[in-house]
Amino acid sequence: MKHKVLKIHPADNVLVALADLRKGDTVQFENQAYTLHTDVNAKHKFAIQGFQPGDHIYMYGIIVGKALHPIAAGEAITTQNVAHATSTFTGRRDSATWQVPDVSKWKSRTFDGYHRADGKVGTANYWLVVPLVFCENRNIEILKQAFVEELGFVKPNPYTSIVRQMKNQYLSNGSTNSGEMMLDTVEASENDRVFKNVDGIKFLTHQGGCGGIRQDSEALCALIAGYIANPNVAGATVLSLGCQNAQPAILREKLAALSPKPEKPVIILEQQREGTESTLLQRAIQETFLGLVDADKVERQPAPLSQLTIGLECGGSDGFSGISANPVLGHVSDILAALGGKSILSEFPELCGVEQELINRCTTDEAAEKFVHLMRAYAARAEAVGSGFDMNPSPGNIKDGLITDAIKSAGAAKKGGTSPIVDVLDYTEQAVTPGLNLLCSPGNDVESTTAMAGSGANIILFTTGLGTPTGNPITPVIKVSSNHKLAEKMADIIDVDTGYVVSGERTIEEVGDDMMEFIIQVASGKIKPKAVQLNQDDFIPWKRGVSL
Repeated sequence: MKHKVLKIHPADNVLVALADLRKGDTVQFENQAYTLHTDVNAKHKFAIQGFQPGDHIYMYGIIVGKALHPIAAGEAITTQNVAHATSTFTGRRDSATWQVPDVSKWKSRTFDGYHRADGKVGTANYWLVVPLVFCENRNIEILKQAFVEELGFVKPNPYTSIVRQMKNQYLSNGSTNSGEMMLDTVEASENDRVFKNVDGIKFLTHQGGCGGIRQDSEALCALIAGYIANPNVAGATVLSLGCQNAQPAILREKLAALSPKPEKPVIILEQQREGTESTLLQRAIQETFLGLVDADKVERQPAPLSQLTIGLECGGSDGFSGISANPVLGHVSDILAALGGKSILSEFPELCGVEQELINRCTTDEAAEKFVHLMRAYAARAEAVGSGFDMNPSPGNIKDGLITDAIKSAGAAKKGGTSPIVDVLDYTEQAVTPGLNLLCSPGNDVESTTAMAGSGANIILFTTGLGTPTGNPITPVIKVSSNHKLAEKMADIIDVDTGYVVSGERTIEEVGDDMMEFIIQVASGKIKPKAVQLNQDDFIPWKRGVSL
């Protein structure tokens, strides 16, 4: 490691510890020596000047907190001596300038994707089976049991072998051996699949569609319509009970708004109209199978990188996320913007404190005003129930250096790079404008990834410093580690390690270019990300109450 500490921005008045530092150590930085008054663990920060109560803490060049008590130079900042604080924000001021990256090496590159009738290109080819209301969840599960194993879309559960071994021991001698059991490593072969060009059938369940407020059901229909319209989806089977708030007519209306001409097969079946459960399920199986036959006729063909729409997500973040993994995603986002592709930055509670910078990057006053409105409305809903964005950092975030929401947000925003913000989207609105789009969603990992897939993302990049297995049913999720230790410890869920940036071995741009190569391989179906291999199909619609 080249350095033990890092100053992220010239205006910062704290340093980031890149390695564990001990009380009494002297750290040299920019011709200045700092003697530590406390232990400072890697990923945490310490003061480089004295603070009095009320003084502002700066990181990334912005206000991220305020001192609660006197803090000496060389003392760690903690939840005991620092509280969340941010600067105010207004309308668009001076427009930010953007230095367009050199993308000559990427202009002629392509990926092999599934071309749809509406001109979009998918990175996968899935059939979707989804209920309009939670009453149909059981029927969805029955269909899943009927389809996935018979058509070769499921790989054996390796943990079944452990249960089998323990069962056999118990039946033979009435006890079980607590020693290590052997995992069954049998893999499902691609040759077992009946439909070679179909990547899978995705069966979604949820707890919505009835009860609650009518707006929730309407938003659910818009989200499902977005999933059906996603270029990674070939068609869909939708089960309705009949009497719920989320009616088929609403879904059809939302689908028509996305595509006036029906371009994908959508099978909508209503249990109260079909009669018996058996009648419903038999018809669903027959029509879905025929849909799969047609979906299998589509083959991958070359497409320009401008056909990529990349979702930018972080979860289980740590104090390194904002200096390694997230800036790498920002570099990728800038490359894509320069190529005419699209990227989506969501998680509005994790943009708290960086609002003015994002407002200034908006290309129009309308987009800036919409962002201001959505942020203030979201914050007001949180405060109305006794919460607030300042309560956003999780215990894991705090333990690993993100002690205020503003510190977390300043690092999270780096995923969006430096390109202009071309559009601001409310929940379920589609990303249609090339460039960086902001999407209003919670910071909750699954609600946010669910939202980005519903708004058109055909690849999702997900950074983590602590480790999280989150995936998505229809959009491949590439998991990106902020540090070497996590990549080694949880290799079964991590695809890309950006810890080389922290260690000083490689630059953000170098790791970002490698990330682009990896994305092309995933988009072409040549590499399956770990979340896809693990069938990590997380789907949680956002009810527009408060979810941070």
